[in-house]
Amino acid sequence: MSRTISFVNQKGGVGKSTSVVNVGAFLAAHGKSVLIVDLDPQANSTSGMGVDPYQIEWNLYHVLTNGLLPEEAIRKTGVNGLDLLPSSTSLAGAGIELVTQPNREFRLREALSRVSTNYDYILIDSPPSLGLLTINGLVASDFIVIPVQCEYYALEGIGHLLKTIELIRDNLGHNVSVLGAVLTMYDKRNRLNRDVVKEMNRNFPGRVFNSVIPRCVSLAEAPSFGKTILQYDLYSKGGKAYRQLAEEILGLENVGGPEIPIAAEAVAEESILNTEDINSLESEDGVVATEASNNFVDVEIVTTLAVAEEVPDFQNQNLENSNEVSLEENIKQI
Repeated sequence: MSRTISFVNQKGGVGKSTSVVNVGAFLAAHGKSVLIVDLDPQANSTSGMGVDPYQIEWNLYHVLTNGLLPEEAIRKTGVNGLDLLPSSTSLAGAGIELVTQPNREFRLREALSRVSTNYDYILIDSPPSLGLLTINGLVASDFIVIPVQCEYYALEGIGHLLKTIELIRDNLGHNVSVLGAVLTMYDKRNRLNRDVVKEMNRNFPGRVFNSVIPRCVSLAEAPSFGKTILQYDLYSKGGKAYRQLAEEILGLENVGGPEIPIAAEAVAEESILNTEDINSLESEDGVVATEASNNFVDVEIVTTLAVAEEVPDFQNQNLENSNEVSLEENIKQI
């Protein structure tokens, strides 16, 4: 059974598209079948996967408004096991066209139900708003990941998002769960960034991912080449961080876990980590590994990565000691 995860934050520029594309690539590298659904009219996930949104004939707009079958719009990508349901600027009109339609909040859920059995994970890149498109993404999802930029304004919008989730539960009868928050654009030299990490762990104890995504030139450059960080610079700070995040998500496959408290007053009294703790936990590559979250099991690599026209096919590689094979060994020839 597939797990559908929306990456949601109504604030723009927090790393939703970057997270969706790169988490999807590393999940595929771990042998999972993954579909990325670009629900954002800006089509950043689409272009970041090397697909020109202005050159494709069919996209998510036609699926939501014209009844096109999703399998007709889904495209293969340059990463084996990673597919894309692309977006385009025309999707901005879908929010208006769907207003008068019956079951308007369930359009994406109904469409994805046709292809969900083909994938282990469906990752949804939501637009930076709390409009009808985002609601469609939330209703279609089993879980939510909240990317949070390590800046003050990014914290303000979380309460609005959690309130929207509560309204969906109450009015649409869909019990979507918050898988966790992931901190992005972290700069260990910036005291404000460290304070944001502290506040997130204080307000949402145990529900913040260990992986903190650092500011990284490679992460900014990769989309301009239509590549994921896995293809562009695997061993960069960003590559290491997104690999860790993907492995944490894999480690939560059979874990439901407690919900992030919805009520604004449900805030822990004590901070899990103070600023000195965070400084001491910073690794050399800039990735923070906090002690606040659950312990995650190591994930075996069940199949090997094959990036079309970029990476040799390792399917026939001799893996006599498969339990000890690491992701680096499988893709060391990149």
